[in-house]
Amino acid sequence: MKVKFGLKSTLIEADRILVIGCPGSGKSTLAKRLSRALGLGYISMDRDFYWLPGWRKRPRDEIDRLIAKAVAEERWIMDGTGLNSFDLRLPRADAVIWLRLPRYACLYGAISRAFRYFGRNRPELPAGCPEHLSLGALAYIWNFEREAAPLIEAALRDHVAGMAANGPDVPVLQLKSRRQMRELLDLLDRPA
Repeated sequence: MKVKFGLKSTLIEADRILVIGCPGSGKSTLAKRLSRALGLGYISMDRDFYWLPGWRKRPRDEIDRLIAKAVAEERWIMDGTGLNSFDLRLPRADAVIWLRLPRYACLYGAISRAFRYFGRNRPELPAGCPEHLSLGALAYIWNFEREAAPLIEAALRDHVAGMAANGPDVPVLQLKSRRQMRELLDLLDRPA
């Protein structure tokens, strides 16, 4: 399936984009590339909100305060699924890109990333959070479509239903392969 959808103008006109999906799907890579292509500030939920050095999680109220401040900005692209903060992020988003790759592609992405950065920080994480991969993370990836995807669908559906009375709904683009991600980036690179 080719990526077209008349979405080039949708993304070019978007000031705020969420990139969500399973770990290992390529959210950070795509968001950083789109950030450059569209001139949007890049925000990593893991680096900018969730984690402190030593893999210590920030308190929930601090996470919410940081997210609220970030989404108040005029132009951004944010990678991270974070269902607990959809209520803060979705109302400000102009578009959502949901990377919905097969579990094997996500497992491959997470495992290859772990080998590439093992024991070192990757750019999407704060200092003092070296890359690692746990059995719990692999299980989460394996079960993502069954457990997390229905919650994402419900949150998006609820948001769209709420928006129906208040204005236009937020377009949700689902990309189901790395090829579709490349096609999207190629589409944005082409002159209008």
